[in-house]
Amino acid sequence: MPHPKRKISKSRRDKRRTHDKAVAPTLTTCATTGAVHLPHRAYTVDGNLYYNGKLLIDNTAVA
Repeated sequence: MPHPKRKISKSRRDKRRTHDKAVAPTLTTCATTGAVHLPHRAYTVDGNLYYNGKLLIDNTAVA
C-alpha cells in the first residue's frame, strides 16, 4: 500500500474540507396551494399533482 511521503498538516486538511458540509434544501411555498415544496419539481397536495401552481393530474382522473 502506498503511503504519503509527508504528513499533511491539520490546516491543509481542513482547508480541503471546508466545502464538505450538509446543506438544507431550498424550499418554496406555492401561492396557489400554500404547499411547501422543492423548486422546479412537481408536488402533490391531497393526491393531486401540481407544477408551477397548475393542476397537472387530478386525483379523480386517476383510477
